[in-house]
Amino acid sequence: MKKVLASSLLETLQADTRQILLRLAYLKQLPLSRLTQQPAPGRWSVAQVLEHLNTYGRYYLPKVEQAIANSNTEAAGYFTPGWLGGYFTKSMRPKPDGSIPNKMKTFKAHDPLPTIDAAKALAEFEQQEIWLLELLKKAQQVDIGRLRIPVSIAPFIKLKMGDVFGFIIAHHQRHFVQIEKIIS
Repeated sequence: MKKVLASSLLETLQADTRQILLRLAYLKQLPLSRLTQQPAPGRWSVAQVLEHLNTYGRYYLPKVEQAIANSNTEAAGYFTPGWLGGYFTKSMRPKPDGSIPNKMKTFKAHDPLPTIDAAKALAEFEQQEIWLLELLKKAQQVDIGRLRIPVSIAPFIKLKMGDVFGFIIAHHQRHFVQIEKIIS
């Protein structure tokens, strides 16, 4: 994997997160009934997609915050993605044309219930995005290549913090493509 300026990567991820927040602002203007409407039987509603993302945030954001708080590292100039973390991020990220490269099965722990409180899911996701922005800013002070975060589906696997940030944000981008298809 190609090394990148760590500060530039974190700034890009902050910009990507701000874009998600802008898209979320639009969702907040829609009637809640529209957010809970499933586009087809067995397909997720917008609220279910947000709840799915919330389950990941509930796991990763506290772990990242704890790693930053407990770190005795200093910011490194460069970040080199790990082979596994880079693969996870690349497989999650939508293509430049907005298409999703490959379908993935959701792990049971992250599968939302059919009935979701849309207002609660929206509010929680917004708070998680604000928290994510704060963590990305704090991460400018630590070595995102040395700090490791356990993966939610297999905690014995630990990814570089920079890869975890990349995965989380690519996952959000992927599902916002899905959300746009649901509401269009």
